[in-house]
Amino acid sequence: MRRSIWVRADWVEPWEQRKRFVTAALEAGADAVVVQPSEAAVARGLGAITIVAGGPAPGVDVVMLSASTVADVERAVASARELREQGGKTAICVEIVDKELERAAVRAGRASDFIVAIGHDWKVIPLENLIAELHRANVKILAGVKDADEAKTAVGTLEIGADGVLLDPRERGPGEVRRVCEALESLAMEKLELVPARVVSARPVGMGDRACVDTCSLMTLGEGILVGSQADGMFLVHSESLVSKYVEPRPFRVNAGAVHAYVRLPEGKTKYLSELRAGDEVLLINARGEARVGIVGRVKIERRPLLLVEAEREGQVFKVLLQNAETINLVAKDGNPISVTSLRQGDEVLVRVERVGRHFGVKVAETIVER
Repeated sequence: MRRSIWVRADWVEPWEQRKRFVTAALEAGADAVVVQPSEAAVARGLGAITIVAGGPAPGVDVVMLSASTVADVERAVASARELREQGGKTAICVEIVDKELERAAVRAGRASDFIVAIGHDWKVIPLENLIAELHRANVKILAGVKDADEAKTAVGTLEIGADGVLLDPRERGPGEVRRVCEALESLAMEKLELVPARVVSARPVGMGDRACVDTCSLMTLGEGILVGSQADGMFLVHSESLVSKYVEPRPFRVNAGAVHAYVRLPEGKTKYLSELRAGDEVLLINARGEARVGIVGRVKIERRPLLLVEAEREGQVFKVLLQNAETINLVAKDGNPISVTSLRQGDEVLVRVERVGRHFGVKVAETIVER
């Protein structure tokens, strides 16, 4: 699960001193910056990012109301309700120093879009209590942190973890913004079990529309995306990162197969290849099952000769239709690519097996048979 990262840059120092923190947030891929209301327009001029400020103003996306006493919280709750009635988004930032403020923070969470928990001694913030009380409520919980270590602890609290962090990078400098973003990105990586399936057949079936998925990431040996005709059994289709006498390497591309096929997305979701669009997220996965998020830059659909690959695992047969070309590879159980045109009965290729059905790309507990 990807966590949100907000970066504070709303202190009393001159804007030119704080601007570098906003720039660091943009360059590191943070989700939002906190600035003073009058600075929303100039901050947005640096790049596209969510703008959070302490009051409503042109260009402000989220109004963050601060509270350090129970009375402050009650006033913030009233203001948040009024702003939400006007169609605005709100966050309430509470400095939690005792149980009374913790209970007040729970009330604030039920009245706002975001609740931010901050304490003077971060390690004793009762973040787990907020998560337990509010994890089913329609609110995002952010933890105030000062460095990457605190951020990793926050998102791992109570297994569910905070939905994100509000980073105050003043002490460690702008470089800490990237360290936090990289730390949470690594934690968001999925680890999936891939297992070998024995090839039953690989035969040409005629012409069809196939999709090349061009991503905004460079893939390496053994890395590709999961594709299949059945959601419960998907093949690891290798990227075009290999040197070939036929074409130049295109390590950003996966020639993924026929347009009807499922493709694995982050957080257990799927789409049909035909549905992918620029800006969508797909799961990039290697032969060890280590997965990261890739952004789709382009999808090329062209009519090409297709090959039906069938592979069996524990009595169940899985299928995928791929372009019939030497440059299209699956991944063998040893992690090496294997061209679809050289597949033979008995070869073993890596697949992801799931015992669930899907409804509009979301896992559901029901029986679905796909042949």
